[in-house]
Amino acid sequence: MVPKALIALLIAAFTLAACSTPTPPPPDALQPTETTRQMLPLQKSGGAQPETSPLPSPESESDANADVQFVRAKQTASGTWTFSVTVLHPDTGWDDYADGWDVVLPDGSVVKPDADSPFTRLLLHPHVDEQPFTRSQSGIVIPEGVEQVTVRAHDLVDGWGGKVAVVDLSQESGPDFEVVR
Repeated sequence: MVPKALIALLIAAFTLAACSTPTPPPPDALQPTETTRQMLPLQKSGGAQPETSPLPSPESESDANADVQFVRAKQTASGTWTFSVTVLHPDTGWDDYADGWDVVLPDGSVVKPDADSPFTRLLLHPHVDEQPFTRSQSGIVIPEGVEQVTVRAHDLVDGWGGKVAVVDLSQESGPDFEVVR
């Protein structure tokens, strides 16, 4: 028979691992992807176009309720960014929860840590008793010349369409963001 202490230790380890931020990939591994159905009203950026892939369009904007409450964008010495995003969503469990958030560039492309990832930051479990909640993603490359990004959250059931935060990277702060250089 397995001791209860060992079972409790294993449960605690898995819980901590699920909420931790994974080791960021090298900056050159992060590639923005293009959305072909939803273009956000932002300023255009200069420079070469990144390799992109299409994103799904918003499902039902009237029902989507994963809201971005606040964003903290911190630029590192190497020039990459860490985004800490606070999301509010009435998670009910595994059937309905906020399952990710994106950093969207002015041209509509999305910066992802992994080309196979559905979001900039994938959220792997519900946060029923932790609302709002904040999760971070580091190693985000924002192309030179981009001064504004939009951060949006996704709901497993209702998709995109909740409150977004427009982050002006040239400012220290705004109504729903802070920028640290």
